[in-house]
Amino acid sequence: MTRPLAVLRPEPGNTATARRIEALGLTAIRLPLFAIRAVAWTPPDPAHYDALLLTSANAVRHAGTGLEAVHGLPVVAVGEATARAARAAGLTVETVGEGDAAAAIRASAGKRLLHLAGHDRVDTGVDAITVYTAETVPVASVAMLAGSVALLHSARAARRLAELLQRDAVRDLRIAALSEAVRAAGPDCPGAVAGRPDDATLVALAARLAD
Repeated sequence: MTRPLAVLRPEPGNTATARRIEALGLTAIRLPLFAIRAVAWTPPDPAHYDALLLTSANAVRHAGTGLEAVHGLPVVAVGEATARAARAAGLTVETVGEGDAAAAIRASAGKRLLHLAGHDRVDTGVDAITVYTAETVPVASVAMLAGSVALLHSARAARRLAELLQRDAVRDLRIAALSEAVRAAGPDCPGAVAGRPDDATLVALAARLAD
């Protein structure tokens, strides 16, 4: 029997991943652990920067009117999904990296980057400003995850799942993690790490673990 795949990321990514899973003929358990909320921010002088660093489409979706002030800066995007969101907002995408933020920064050596970021983030060593936050969603129980493969898109989600599993006894859970750092932050369950840090690769990994 094929295991269901549990999607824990916030909306709208949760629905996008669940639909990708269902397109493969698999069952998706939709259990967002967080909800994304915009944060008020004051744009800095764009003349101090050469490009925007965007590591999540959420930064574009929730930046609000402040994005207009830095609209003229080209974008260094991590992942095609982030790049698509940037283009949809009318931004010019200069570079699309397939690795993580650190790899994108190395590839942009010499450029002054402004990172539009979430509240919970890894320090990238470049100027960063918070434009959104992920608020915890109350979860009554994670018992429905028994016998599933949980997809972990972030270290914060991995930590939250580990906390919930300490509260609720869940049997036979497998983990598909977006990166080694995400895997390390998660619960001590059997699993694997995606070969590339993108949603399609993570879903493909989870599908293999579901067999």
